[in-house]
Amino acid sequence: MASIVENEAFATEAVYAPVTQERRVRTDLEDKLPKPYMPRALVVPDVEHPTGTTPAHRHNQLSVLQQHAAFFDQDDNGIIYPWETYTGCRALGFNMIASLVMTVLINGAMSYVTLPGWIPSPFFPIYVHNIHKAKHGSDSGIYDPEGRYNPMNIEHMFSKYAHTVPNKLTFAELWNMTEGNRNTFDFFGWIAAKLEWGILYVLARDEEGMLSKEAVRRCFDGSLFEFCAKMNAGGQSKMG
Repeated sequence: MASIVENEAFATEAVYAPVTQERRVRTDLEDKLPKPYMPRALVVPDVEHPTGTTPAHRHNQLSVLQQHAAFFDQDDNGIIYPWETYTGCRALGFNMIASLVMTVLINGAMSYVTLPGWIPSPFFPIYVHNIHKAKHGSDSGIYDPEGRYNPMNIEHMFSKYAHTVPNKLTFAELWNMTEGNRNTFDFFGWIAAKLEWGILYVLARDEEGMLSKEAVRRCFDGSLFEFCAKMNAGGQSKMG
């Protein structure tokens, strides 16, 4: 009797909740990654990379979310103006039209909430120091509200939705993931999540049209952007 109760205490699936069987979570994380439940402020570990992105990427004592945004801070002054966002998008390989559209969407959505005061700025700056205030709902939960990184959640994201190839997501699985993370009546969050993951898919999908966990992990600390900028320094544009 005691063993039955103990097994039930650790059950991750419920018979009358089929979604818990469809979207399975890993139960072995503590065996592969120290304290997987603990949000990390500086690094982005997973079971394959328990110390995060090393040695090339430096966190500079920025939170993981700040590191993600800092790629677009071209002059390292802690403020991302629209022209810097545009330059960053071009460096990643996006064409002029795609870069312009993304600049309007990114700075338009994130500027005001990150400002240090209440008065809007006509220059639409994004303040890296306050980037955690731009976190929206209906997301993956891999960033916590303070901009730390939750390693457990990236592992669960792939165990729930990567049904074709472990540690890779097809576009359909990526779409299902954004659908599964939707919060009720969070229209902004629904749209923002699909745009963000769609852009990442275009940027980092492999030759088989799949998005790897490694690309996703490195997107969260911005090291993927650094890599793509180097790869595209001579080159081809994304989305045409």
